[in-house]
Amino acid sequence: MRSRTDRFALACCVLVSVMALSTFAAGPGWAQKSGGILKIQHMDTPPSASIHEEATVSTAVPFMSVFNNLVMFDQNVAKNSFESIVPDLATSWSWSSDGTKLSFKLRQGVKWHDGKPFTAKDVQCTFELLLGADKLRRNPRSAWYSNVAKVTADGDFDATLQLKNPQPALLALLASGYSPIYPCHVPTADMRRHPIGTGPFKFAEFKMKESIKLVKNPDYWKKGRPYLDGIEFTIIPDRSTRMLSFVAGKFDMTFPTDVTVPLLKNVRKDAPQAQCTMRATGVSTNLIVNREAPPFDDPKIRRAMALTLDRQAFIDILSEGQSTMGGAMLAPPDGVWGLPPEKLKTIIGYGDVEKSREEARELMKQAGYGPDKRLKLKVSTRNIATFRDPAVILLDQLKQIYMDAELEVIDTSVYYNRVFKKDYVVALNLTGSAVDDPDVTFFEGYACGSLRNYNNYCNPEMTKLFEAQSRETDQKKRQQMVWEIDAKLQEDIARPIISNGRAAGCWQPYVKGVTIHSNSIYNGWRFEDVWLDR
Repeated sequence: MRSRTDRFALACCVLVSVMALSTFAAGPGWAQKSGGILKIQHMDTPPSASIHEEATVSTAVPFMSVFNNLVMFDQNVAKNSFESIVPDLATSWSWSSDGTKLSFKLRQGVKWHDGKPFTAKDVQCTFELLLGADKLRRNPRSAWYSNVAKVTADGDFDATLQLKNPQPALLALLASGYSPIYPCHVPTADMRRHPIGTGPFKFAEFKMKESIKLVKNPDYWKKGRPYLDGIEFTIIPDRSTRMLSFVAGKFDMTFPTDVTVPLLKNVRKDAPQAQCTMRATGVSTNLIVNREAPPFDDPKIRRAMALTLDRQAFIDILSEGQSTMGGAMLAPPDGVWGLPPEKLKTIIGYGDVEKSREEARELMKQAGYGPDKRLKLKVSTRNIATFRDPAVILLDQLKQIYMDAELEVIDTSVYYNRVFKKDYVVALNLTGSAVDDPDVTFFEGYACGSLRNYNNYCNPEMTKLFEAQSRETDQKKRQQMVWEIDAKLQEDIARPIISNGRAAGCWQPYVKGVTIHSNSIYNGWRFEDVWLDR
């Protein structure tokens, strides 16, 4: 029988071969051309440029290419997995025998965009920001690192993450686009409007509600990259305008999560030359309820709201049947950890819709509401189409259980401030998981005290289960644990999941070297291998 140490080593051994891979691979054997500005659409104004302080793809897409990570998911492999993790600022890594120390050898000769040298001290400073209680304005992913005791700089080019318990999945979290290394010498306030990184592109300009401009980093440590002279993101709030302008050839690329199933048909008809990829986004449409705000502090009302959801109606209307039902984890076959259909259909609200609504109406009557005393409420959502469209369907479904709801649409910068502060009552929300791993989804969205636990679900016993699955090195055992946790979260009405989304990104045929990741919308925007064949 294997020892715990042996099992941990086995769980991590797949990463050893990855360490030898070069990140300099150019992809297919064509002759890349240098030069040109890549023009991309953006759907709204990011709250800021500081990736560590934001929780939206609106920030991740335009600013990931300003930075580097210790490790990253290979930008030319569509599906993020342990096998696709490659070196970045770290050239290699190793685990201690007991799985509680993750050590990195760092790349030498790297410079920050202002010319200062990168060292292990910058790695240490980054984690001091993430582990500190009040060093960032907000820290959406602090729960990712709750198992990290400290990070040490063991010389100029050696750094070690010391863990409280073994956590094999930690390396995948570090590979996310949400895990850049920040410079010690730049104040965090400056990173919000003028970020300094080591990445292939340097920040040039950020005009609220207008544009974001990046320029080539001529001193990038990866010789020959990037090919582009720069990237320009133009902020266009109206999605119809964005689609028409792309079809007309005014842009090289749509925002990479912007094209719905119905819109893709239009793009293919009106711009048949466009290259598009429809894939799972790793984003769930979900219902969040402030369980501390009366009358929603009554569990009967929260349960009734979950029971009225007709998930298939959402899926049929919004994605013509292509989105999928699921729990907290991304549903198979796109996701590794999600509940299989036979388990999902046994959970509250995933079966007969009308039967569920009958139960919901009875619960509402027990709470003092009915056809002659309807509950009036406001449903908040973010002011972009991917949030507004399902919110309209939700209003109609709430009517079935004596709720009359009014829609409140909120600009992105204000929306996230509101949900972080729990300054809302009911909201239709979209939640993206940066990495398809339970350590991201459970700790970030459901652990007590996590900033992204928007509705303050807190069950200490569940948190213990989150921690237990994180330590488990046997994949099959961990899978069973994850399924049991996910089912319990749905039964607890922790955050009712409506569907797992699908979306496409499109680009003109002369744009080369684009790979849009298939199970996360946050990790594929380095753009260092993209070039223009014109």
